Amino acid sequence: MPSLGSRMVFRLWSIMMLLVLFGIGFMWIAQIWLFEQNYAKAALAETEKRLEPVMKDLSTQDLADDSHLLPFMSHLSGGELILLDQEGKLIQMYSMGHRINVQQRKEERLILDIITRREEFRELLDGRPYRLVDQHQDRVFGFELGFPVTYQGEPCLVILHNMVKLKTALDLNRRQLILMSVLLTAAASVLALLLSRHFTRPVFQIKDAIDKLAHNDFLARPDLKRNDELGQLSDSVEKLAQKLQQVDLLRKEVIANVSHELRSPLAVISGYAEMVRDITWQDSSQREEDLNLIISEASRMSEMVTDILDYSQLQAGYIHLKKDWYHLYDILESEICLCRPAAGQHRISLDLECKDQETLLYIDALKISQVIRNLLYNAINHTGEGQAITVTVQHTPETIRVAVINPGAPIPEEEREQIWERYQRSQHQSGRRLGTGIGLSIVSTILDAHGMGYGVDCEAGMTSFWFSCPIKNP
Repeated sequence: MPSLGSRMVFRLWSIMMLLVLFGIGFMWIAQIWLFEQNYAKAALAETEKRLEPVMKDLSTQDLADDSHLLPFMSHLSGGELILLDQEGKLIQMYSMGHRINVQQRKEERLILDIITRREEFRELLDGRPYRLVDQHQDRVFGFELGFPVTYQGEPCLVILHNMVKLKTALDLNRRQLILMSVLLTAAASVLALLLSRHFTRPVFQIKDAIDKLAHNDFLARPDLKRNDELGQLSDSVEKLAQKLQQVDLLRKEVIANVSHELRSPLAVISGYAEMVRDITWQDSSQREEDLNLIISEASRMSEMVTDILDYSQLQAGYIHLKKDWYHLYDILESEICLCRPAAGQHRISLDLECKDQETLLYIDALKISQVIRNLLYNAINHTGEGQAITVTVQHTPETIRVAVINPGAPIPEEEREQIWERYQRSQHQSGRRLGTGIGLSIVSTILDAHGMGYGVDCEAGMTSFWFSCPIKNP
């Protein structure tokens, strides 16, 4: 299980926590700049709505006519009601419907002092009512309503002041918000850690499997069953492991095959060389026959080594094509003549069917010769004694198709794509198992470099390996 020290786990955890902190910050901004101010304005509007019937009566009624009107208005406002004369001197003061003695309460005296210092109070003295939401920076403290009235036949001033109750509610809300922020951050931190570990666990499983594959443990598998992108990645790693396992088995097989194939000619060369040295060195005809066999086996070994080196260099991109215009017929005829001795050992005939001997192709002649030679050797390896192999050249308006056709059992459909891969032997089991198993891989690599199409067809007991060249004018 990935630990918190993992960079990926820490990054995921950090991203999730940044999102949480962004959400908490947004919540605080909404609380301070939207909720608190709107709450104060809504409380002010609600108080005005409650006092609206009373305010209509006060426009024509003396406030002293009803002794319950002042405490009633104080109760409706949810705060303090202050009655002042025209000069700003205190007449009466009520809090939540109860009359209070300002001289005995320091807090109310302080509130009164703050109110009389306001600029809005100066406007009220001039007979203009005011409404105020009291706030300082980002803190909302409450609201005030001031309006002129008539009391005992004299013009007076009434101020409804709601600070303590509203401030208490907003402070309580802030404390709850702080507590919620702390709890949310702690819970989100734990949840983000668990989720980040959950999300990264399959990544580390895939990484562990790849590390094992890198250390040649080709049986390693991520074993993830998911329907998302990580499941697809796991499937790809599993396919890669299967391919690597297959390549490793084929590599071991080709090493065994090459070792066997090289050991045989080496034994023949060593044995006949000793025979020439010890026994037949004076018999000229026997000596010549033995030396020819030694030369033949040495050439066979050289071809095998050349195939392996050529394929390695082609795959590494060290060999570049040297293209020019060449007659296709000359290349085919030359390679057929070269392969006839090997075919003759099994009484196999090689035939060429090419009507146009002047066909020119823009190719690397040496590499295309190697393609034809490998296709002919492949056909010889899989053709029965006394049968015939045919090389055909067919023209279409856009391409020239060269095919090497030999009789034999068809290649299974599922193997036709694999035979072009490295270390795979062409066709299925056969009596002759010569070569390194990379002849067709060399063919496909060279043809891919030329941009030519190629393939294999099996019809009517005949197997046809073919490639096609686009027609160009010199």
